[in-house]
Amino acid sequence: MERLEALQTERTALGIELGSTRIKAVLIGPDHTVLASGAHEWENRLENGCWTYPLDEVWAGVQAAYAKLAAAFAAQYGTPPTAVGAMGVSGMMHGYLPFSRNGAQLAPFRTWRNTTTGPAAAELTELFGFNIPQRWSAAHLYQAMLNGEGQVKDIAFLTTLAGYVHWRLTGEKVLGVGDASGMFPIDSAACDYDAAMVRRFNGLLQAHELAYRLEDILPRVLRAGEAAGVLTAEGAKLLDPTGTLRPGVPLCPPEGDAGTGMVATGSVAPRTGNVSAGTSVFAMAVLEKPLSRVYPEIDMVTTPAGAPVAMVHCNTCTSDLDAWVKLLGEMAGAAGAALSKQALYELFYKKALEGEADCGGLVNYNCYSGEPVAGLARGCPLFVRRPDARLNLANFARAQLYSAMATLKLGMDILLEGEGVPLDTLCGHGGLFKTPIVGQRLLAGALGVPVAVMETAGEGGPWGMAVLAAYMLNRRKGETLERYLADRVFAAAKGSIEPPQETDRAGFARFMERYKKGLAAEQAAAEALQ
Repeated sequence: MERLEALQTERTALGIELGSTRIKAVLIGPDHTVLASGAHEWENRLENGCWTYPLDEVWAGVQAAYAKLAAAFAAQYGTPPTAVGAMGVSGMMHGYLPFSRNGAQLAPFRTWRNTTTGPAAAELTELFGFNIPQRWSAAHLYQAMLNGEGQVKDIAFLTTLAGYVHWRLTGEKVLGVGDASGMFPIDSAACDYDAAMVRRFNGLLQAHELAYRLEDILPRVLRAGEAAGVLTAEGAKLLDPTGTLRPGVPLCPPEGDAGTGMVATGSVAPRTGNVSAGTSVFAMAVLEKPLSRVYPEIDMVTTPAGAPVAMVHCNTCTSDLDAWVKLLGEMAGAAGAALSKQALYELFYKKALEGEADCGGLVNYNCYSGEPVAGLARGCPLFVRRPDARLNLANFARAQLYSAMATLKLGMDILLEGEGVPLDTLCGHGGLFKTPIVGQRLLAGALGVPVAVMETAGEGGPWGMAVLAAYMLNRRKGETLERYLADRVFAAAKGSIEPPQETDRAGFARFMERYKKGLAAEQAAAEALQ
């Protein structure tokens, strides 16, 4: 019971992350190790041409994930948690979540996966001289204005998924700077929305005869470590309907999944970077100096502390691979040789290492939606081969893994080769790295950069969010997030590093030659099958 008493004090931290396919809650102790966790699977849906999640499913999932965490904690320590020292919420970035003055949702949640804001994104990029990707909230808002959508005039609050959940838990309309940087450009020196660009956008609002200013509807921006409100009685009931968790828990600023990925991999200092590879894939490189020009393939975002970061984001990573593994699992089951999900993935990934370095001539396009980095307005999964290509399981598995990295390679070439951005290592986390070595080694070969995976990689963003809550709770005066992570979180961290192998590099280069040549066929297939 002494151990339980210690854990029930203000020294624990809770992180909740709403990812694309899973909502996960993680509770950590004073040493940042996981005490208990719980998860709930969910999935986006395509409704009226829009990728979305209903908000009632947000709360069903959050409650289910926390309930599983509480049950796991009770199984270990005899009683569910009644209090935690601090907590934080993170989620998939970008998108469009508008609310009226009385808190009513004005339009379905438009997620990052939608590629329907091309005209707005292009016009804003030209107006600002700063890349505004289609998935950013500013692009969604301006596209709604261009479309003449009636709900736009009633917007009183526009936020992200993490910002919405935080608002309902605390009543505070705030956002961590990393998540805010996926809504609207950030001035890192001021750690706030870029004032000159805000004025230009306000000119567009005025031209469309809208009564509000942009700064009136966006969340207030906060740095990591700042206080962001406390869990209200209503919020505590939303999170834990049993009433066991008491209100009053301090919350840190809500963050995006890119920011928590940086924290979870200790990649917040210049020359560091990370790759988060799951449903989507994105790579982050913390910059020593600004890029030489604007690139439509590169997002400029920030760390949770506000430092500038170059980000390559691709809409699809493992979704197509997952579908093929499921199909092969059904085949094995039909043959009377059913395998667990983990065993299936380990078999598939390990077979990929047996494949030819260039996949024997096989090519795969994994695009479930449009892919701006590759210039694709629409997506359609497509597997192609010449009659003389060597089709076998090993080559097929390798082609699937290569296709999960292909669009990322297109963007990273701009940073690593075009801009000469220095990266000592990239630290990976997410589903692509769950099977040891395979995804790590192939990605190192694809990008030409050593790829590290830490023992904490399996917990990923939710653990990173809990660490951000712990930072707010425990940081000493003047202690930066960079130093806190280096000295108190990762000082004794264990992991592995895979350097690029020349055979993999050459094989991936040959795969990419075929991949690029076939992009027009991928686009044609997507258009024909709409």
